[in-house]
Amino acid sequence: MQNISYRTKSKKTFILFSIISLGFLIFLSVMLFTAIKPRDLPSLFASETSVAKRGSIISADGFHLATTQKLYKAIVNTYFIDPEKMDLFIQLYSIYSDVDPQKVAALLRKKKGAVVLSYDLNSKQAQNLKSLGFELRRYKVFKEIENPNTHIRTTQGLNVIESGEARIYPYDTLLTPIIGYPHKIEEDGYTKIRGVKGIEKRYEDELSSKEDAKQFAPRDVANNMILNKDSYTKPQTDGLDVKLNIPVTLQVKVEKILDKMKINLDADHIMSVVMSSKNGKIISLGSSNRFLPQNIRKEDYSSLNTWATEYAFEPGSVIKPLTFTLLLEKNLINPYDMINGHNGKFLMGKKVITDEHPFAMLSAEDVIVFSSNVGMAQLAQKLTGIDFYEGLSNFGLAHKTNIDLAYEKEGSIPNSSQLSDEIYKATASYGYGMKVTLMQLVNAYNAFNNNGREVIPTLVDSLIDKYGKVTPIPIDPGKQVIDPTTASRMKKILIKTVMEGTGTKAITPGLEIGGKTGTAHIVEEGSYVSKYNTSFIGFVNDGKHSYTIGVVVIQPKRAHFAAESSVPVFKQIVDTLIEEKYLKPNVIQQASVPDNSLNQNH
Repeated sequence: MQNISYRTKSKKTFILFSIISLGFLIFLSVMLFTAIKPRDLPSLFASETSVAKRGSIISADGFHLATTQKLYKAIVNTYFIDPEKMDLFIQLYSIYSDVDPQKVAALLRKKKGAVVLSYDLNSKQAQNLKSLGFELRRYKVFKEIENPNTHIRTTQGLNVIESGEARIYPYDTLLTPIIGYPHKIEEDGYTKIRGVKGIEKRYEDELSSKEDAKQFAPRDVANNMILNKDSYTKPQTDGLDVKLNIPVTLQVKVEKILDKMKINLDADHIMSVVMSSKNGKIISLGSSNRFLPQNIRKEDYSSLNTWATEYAFEPGSVIKPLTFTLLLEKNLINPYDMINGHNGKFLMGKKVITDEHPFAMLSAEDVIVFSSNVGMAQLAQKLTGIDFYEGLSNFGLAHKTNIDLAYEKEGSIPNSSQLSDEIYKATASYGYGMKVTLMQLVNAYNAFNNNGREVIPTLVDSLIDKYGKVTPIPIDPGKQVIDPTTASRMKKILIKTVMEGTGTKAITPGLEIGGKTGTAHIVEEGSYVSKYNTSFIGFVNDGKHSYTIGVVVIQPKRAHFAAESSVPVFKQIVDTLIEEKYLKPNVIQQASVPDNSLNQNH
């Protein structure tokens, strides 16, 4: 009996022990599961990222021509808005964002859950809406909702986050197409800007942002970051600012000149370059055909290229001084040699070469002064094909000038075999059968005003970081293109061309001005037609300052010759340089303007 009682008691003890052990095992299992299970608990830390900005393009006189504006989007979850306070939310959001309340209401009705109310808020609007979000929480516009999985009650308010960046051009079409334009790309849901043309493209690496700002720190109950020893902050590295050599004050006036003359001449396009002869810094690069970079229309497409570097054309008589220089360099002529003008008509092979104004005899230098095709064609025969080709190439024709712009054209010149032919040699000597850009011509003529030395044209002066550190763009001294003695002789001939020949309308008392006109027929469908491009390439000096200036007028319909189209534009630009104090005429040594001049039509 006692044994049965003992066994019963032991069995009960075992069962009780088993139950306690099982309960302990269950407790340990629950604790272990709780420890390793992912939990949606509020983090004790908060992190923020601020996207770095693209650098600005700044004029020489400090105006921001292209800047970056951050964009933000506002998001709200409709499930968290108290239905009784929906109207209040709509009205307040409309006031703070300047979005029509009916549009806000329509967005909220259209979709349940997360709704984007605005995509392109600026910084001020974003800050206002962040303040609104705080007030909406205070007035309990947003309600708490329990997560069915975690049973944690949370509130989601009005979220304002960075969505991208936009490029802003405060001065509309000013300095386009040189500034260029960008396009938008998406990177992880963020809209970024990339340069496509002009300075925006050429200096893409320098302008692009480098590293975003990051901040990690403990947070308080209101989710505000507490900056202490446990916090981590890494500042953003924005793109560099690009500062140009071009001042807005000068550029505005030059563009007005081109716009007005385009209308007066009924021209398709006018372009101009003003470059410092000593260092190659371009202080104005103008185009009459411009566009708004942030709002390009279909009719703007033809204006998107930088014509001074991307439009190659047959130059006409502005090539004559280059040909004449090669003859001087080879000691093949004396400027005072007499040339037979054949009274304006000269048969060379099967080609008749003509002049607008006939000459019986004229000196070699007067072939340039009065722009004689007949005289130039005969003089050019003294050059070998190789010497002619190498000489034009040495002047930079058929080569890039290496200006700091993307997509520069090289143009073309006949090869040495072609230039060995008397007809090719003749027509090339006065600017046909080749393609050049305005920038190439300006760079070639610059040697006449810089002791025979070329320069590398530069639009950008320096790069500036966010701390104000300035890194100047190095100036390339270039190479010696022609002998200084030859350059000096050609300079005098080009001054004589302005004083007595085809460029008299460029005369400005008290300044030393030289240059050469060019008028060339345009080819359409393989044949020359009665349409023209005109040009005037020259220089101006006041004793302290020296500039090389080029003007090209594309298809002027009211004036077919350079003396009536390109030269007046050149003169107005010189007058503007005086007004803006870039030149100071010596009024004591005023030059007299000839009453009459021969052959102003080339």
